[in-house]
Amino acid sequence: MKEKFKPNAVLRFTQDDINIHRKKNKYQGFFQLNEYHLSHKLFAGGESEVLTREVFERGDAVVLIPYDPIEDKVLLLEQFRPGAIRKDESPWLLEFVAGMFSEHEKPEEVAIREAKEEADLYIDINNLLPVMNYFSSPGGMSERIYLFVARVDLISNNTNNELVSYGLAEEGEDILTHVMSKDAAIDLLAQGKISNAATVIGLQWLALNYQKLQLLWSEDK
Repeated sequence: MKEKFKPNAVLRFTQDDINIHRKKNKYQGFFQLNEYHLSHKLFAGGESEVLTREVFERGDAVVLIPYDPIEDKVLLLEQFRPGAIRKDESPWLLEFVAGMFSEHEKPEEVAIREAKEEADLYIDINNLLPVMNYFSSPGGMSERIYLFVARVDLISNNTNNELVSYGLAEEGEDILTHVMSKDAAIDLLAQGKISNAATVIGLQWLALNYQKLQLLWSEDK
């Protein structure tokens, strides 16, 4: 007879079904790399052999969708990403506001801080909604992304001045803001011109949910 799922769970196994035999730090800098020697239960029964897996520990991050429900516009950032350096491709990407956690910060605090640093946007916590959280690449990286959407007034914020760049100089940031209609951003996505995973997910979510946001935020007025 097949083993039954655990109560109130879709997944068959939990953290208790892993056996970490050894964990060794292989690199420690701004990020770190850890080597795990582990085994885990198998669906067919028994336990796996001891596996060696290296995990890039870069910490968790927040991504924010700045959305103006009145104008039906979004704000995207253009910035250089060294991980996107490839032959015949530009390493400048279009992205949503994003940033990593500082010590003891809550996800909402990161979203508000990064919006100010990267786009000079003031976000009221009452205009901030959680969308989802997910692992960005769990096969070899521990990072979890916390995705939010924020109601913003992109006209009053005057965030489309292409003569002004944002970001923190001490972090080597040089950020250009682009304000465009939601449909124009989704069209860029359809053309393959947006390749940042969090922005792809955020735009797809917005395409499905923008009418709910417009209704919700019109009722809040």
